Amino acid sequence: FKQDTIIMYYVYMLKNRSNKLYIGASQDPKQRTKDHSQKLGAKFTKHGRFELVFLEQYENMSFARKREIQIKKWRREKKNNLIKLYQQGIDTRQ
Repeated sequence: FKQDTIIMYYVYMLKNRSNKLYIGASQDPKQRTKDHSQKLGAKFTKHGRFELVFLEQYENMSFARKREIQIKKWRREKKNNLIKLYQQGIDTRQ
């Protein structure tokens, strides 16, 4: 029998050595992190190696994109607080 594959979508934040953040949405954030670190993808990511510092999971790309846009509009302090919550294992989708 055929088993259905569930595809998930993610909002992610990457941080480079200069402490700059990149926010994106993808089905495969680990691969996107590698791509960005290899200077593939968005123009911003031409600036060095990146570390995945934040991740949220969504059932469809529409929800992930809305969240990505929301976070991009925030000030840096609010983004940093979101990263801290994520790193402490606290649910960030409130």
